[in-house]
Amino acid sequence: MMTSSIAFNQQVWNLCRKIPKGKVSTYKEMAEALNSKAYRAVGNALNKNTKGAWTTKGSEMIPCHRVVNSDGRIRGFAKGFDAKKLLLEKDGVKVIDGCVDLNVYNYSLARRSSNENSTPPPEQL
Repeated sequence: MMTSSIAFNQQVWNLCRKIPKGKVSTYKEMAEALNSKAYRAVGNALNKNTKGAWTTKGSEMIPCHRVVNSDGRIRGFAKGFDAKKLLLEKDGVKVIDGCVDLNVYNYSLARRSSNENSTPPPEQL
């Protein structure tokens, strides 16, 4: 049986895979797409990702480097700011003064219905 935190993490990772190369989403948008306000839980789930761009290629990759703060700032990457910036730029996303222009690069994640795979994050149980 999967614990609620593992189920939530899996939902975050699956959602993250939907962000195409050359686009980004935000922690907030990801949480909202999962019918949650737990933005930090999204970040924690992404931090536990073992299939990032450094270790995995192709459809198995979870591109957690494509998630930024709501104001476009680059934060919260296990390998550090420079590594996240490098991966974003490799994806074709311009980073200026540590920020991504969300008007240009934002990928809107459609809000999912509350009955579709919505496991609340552990701190909300």
